[in-house]
Amino acid sequence: MIHEIQLQTKKHDEMIDITAQVQNFVTTQNIRDGLAVVYCPHTTAGITINENADPDVKKDFLRRLDEIYPQETPKDRHSEGNSAAHLKASTVGPSQTVIINNGKLLLGRWQGIYFCEFDGPRERSCYVKFLHHDMVVRT
Repeated sequence: MIHEIQLQTKKHDEMIDITAQVQNFVTTQNIRDGLAVVYCPHTTAGITINENADPDVKKDFLRRLDEIYPQETPKDRHSEGNSAAHLKASTVGPSQTVIINNGKLLLGRWQGIYFCEFDGPRERSCYVKFLHHDMVVRT
């Protein structure tokens, strides 16, 4: 079972909390136990799990990535001019796996699942694949 989450990003760099959307699908599909793999199919965006209580964490996260990977660097050769976005996406990674326990995403108290945009604004999507214990191959 695969669920698509469609997003319209509004900024060049932003982190969008998609935790509620993932949890809502777990709930509506009555998924009790297993794993949720959240995957981003874009080369200039990614998925991370991080604090969702203090909005300054998102601001600091994006600012620090900008410090490491500045948008404009004269030595970059990629013709689209978005090498920094590719580097940020590779650093964050394309996916995260979350345990589902008793119908709930097993996240820490302050954790949320984020879609990270690094080359927006754009129409984007990410996918959630649910795995349950019957899908585990036993050796």
